Amino acid sequence: MRHNKKFNHLSRTASHRAAMLSNMAISLIMHKRITTTLAKAKALKKYVEPLITKSKQDTTNSRRVVFSYLQDKKAITELFTTISTKIGDRPGGYTRIIKTGYRANDNAAMCFIELVDFDENMAKTEKKAKRTRRSSKKAAEAVAEAPATEAPVATENATETAE
Repeated sequence: MRHNKKFNHLSRTASHRAAMLSNMAISLIMHKRITTTLAKAKALKKYVEPLITKSKQDTTNSRRVVFSYLQDKKAITELFTTISTKIGDRPGGYTRIIKTGYRANDNAAMCFIELVDFDENMAKTEKKAKRTRRSSKKAAEAVAEAPATEAPVATENATETAE
């Protein structure tokens, strides 16, 4: 039977896949954003999010468990110091995948995967004011007044261009 074999093998052996995901996770932790294919990004998301959750508890055991996956002391230090303090109150969803189009030579779906709390551009989005389709009295008065004030200006410009 084929129980619990649903994950993407990425056309690699188990050892190659484990090494690739470990290296990609280290790159993501160190650089906060990496560009890769969509399939690899989805596999990496499942691989790295439990490690980030584990880093919330800075104990010797959790460091050893994460080190068994990553095998890089600098990445472990970065994960347990800067990343874990910044995502301490977030209940999951530490990464974001944004599609960027297709690769030129083989048409593979490309994207970048990033740590959510480390993207300044996404964090500073301003909320737009809600627009309703219903007309209100204030909006009707503003529309009625606006053409009345602009209409004489338009006729003056038309007479100046005619002369």
